[in-house]
Amino acid sequence: MARKRKTNTGIPGLSFSLNRALGITDAKRKFAKATGIPTTKAGRQRKLGAMVLKMLGLK
Repeated sequence: MARKRKTNTGIPGLSFSLNRALGITDAKRKFAKATGIPTTKAGRQRKLGAMVLKMLGLK
C-alpha cells in the first residue's frame, strides 16, 4: 500500500515554495538559458567534466 506524502502546507496535494513565490527559480532558469551555464552543482560539474574531456581529446 502506498504511503501518503506529507506536504509543507499540511494540505494533501498542495505545497508551497518560497523560491518560486519570490521568482528565484524563474530567474535562475532564465540565467542558465541565456548564458549556457547551469545553476545546479551537478550541472556545473557535468559541464566542466565534458569540457576537460573535450580538451584532452577523449570525447
